[in-house]
Amino acid sequence: MKNNTTSFLSVEVDIDVPFYDVDSMNIVWHGHYIKYFEVARCALLCKLDYDYNRMVESGYGWPIVDMRVKYVKPLIFMQRITVEASIVEYENRLKIAYLVKDKKTQERLTEGYTIQVAVDVEKRTMCFASPKVLINKLKPFLQNEE
Repeated sequence: MKNNTTSFLSVEVDIDVPFYDVDSMNIVWHGHYIKYFEVARCALLCKLDYDYNRMVESGYGWPIVDMRVKYVKPLIFMQRITVEASIVEYENRLKIAYLVKDKKTQERLTEGYTIQVAVDVEKRTMCFASPKVLINKLKPFLQNEE
């Protein structure tokens, strides 16, 4: 199975930076970038047919245990951005990489990642390998890479 930093499953979502996300200088407050990552992550999980509701139905929660954001250039009010989310690791944890670009110029503005681990909902214990349900959801996308 593949487990490296090469993505085999990605989505892109466009977001118009809203007024309520900016400070008095019309720059997005740093904490809102996480919300933009979340929008892209939800779209990615939907594409995988393993959104948060399906995760719970399968008996697993997937909390974020680590996250990194690298701010390259500020996002500003009314800027149209594209947020790309890509699965880059899945065997022992779910690592999703993010790239935020200006929609028009494609200039890189922000990048980062989140790491999620499976937690057995009933036992409330962390799994040290991704459960088969995730691997099975990924199989059609992995076969496209071979």
